[in-house]
Amino acid sequence: MLLIQRIIAKLNSWEDNRKYKNKAPDVFIPEHVVVSNPDNLILNEGAELAANSLIMNINAKVIFGRYAGTGPNLTIIAGNHMSSIGKFLLQVTDEDKKGLDAKGAQDQDVVLEDDVWVASNVTILNGVRIGRGAVVSAGTVVRSKIPPYAIVAGNPAKVVGFRFTPAQVLEHEAILYPEEERLPLETLEKNYKKYYLNRLKEINQYCRI
Repeated sequence: MLLIQRIIAKLNSWEDNRKYKNKAPDVFIPEHVVVSNPDNLILNEGAELAANSLIMNINAKVIFGRYAGTGPNLTIIAGNHMSSIGKFLLQVTDEDKKGLDAKGAQDQDVVLEDDVWVASNVTILNGVRIGRGAVVSAGTVVRSKIPPYAIVAGNPAKVVGFRFTPAQVLEHEAILYPEEERLPLETLEKNYKKYYLNRLKEINQYCRI
């Protein structure tokens, strides 16, 4: 009986995946994922969205880059509270919808660039862009842009380290990307200094809490 239930659940999942028109062929949306606007969810090659995730994206896109992945219980709110949740969950009048549409103009896309990893129980808010190769620790609330290859934690998210030094990033990207797609050394060094080297004392204190 349990096997039959699992088979039925899997078939339902495959059927449910057909509503996602903007995902790569190798991407599978698991059970227990709620997306308010499937047309505004874009999942590129190798992307992974885990179970028990909630994506509120009525008026804005949520974009997963190549091989960007998440743990379970992700929440992405690509808009202000009323425009996303109000339209999705409430029955509203035509006059109310006009007001919600106006608020929707404030909505901004959420982007997880290539090779981003987002751990479990993370919340990502309106307009956030998480840079290539970044890691978001479990339970983090991301409210602003995250630089490439950064490691972030906390509420609000703070950079607590980088996966690689700038020189190591160059070696890493030489393997994965054609030259025209690689990040410039100047940008990598600027981010490393701004978010890490200049904040080492603050980061050490934060990580001891």
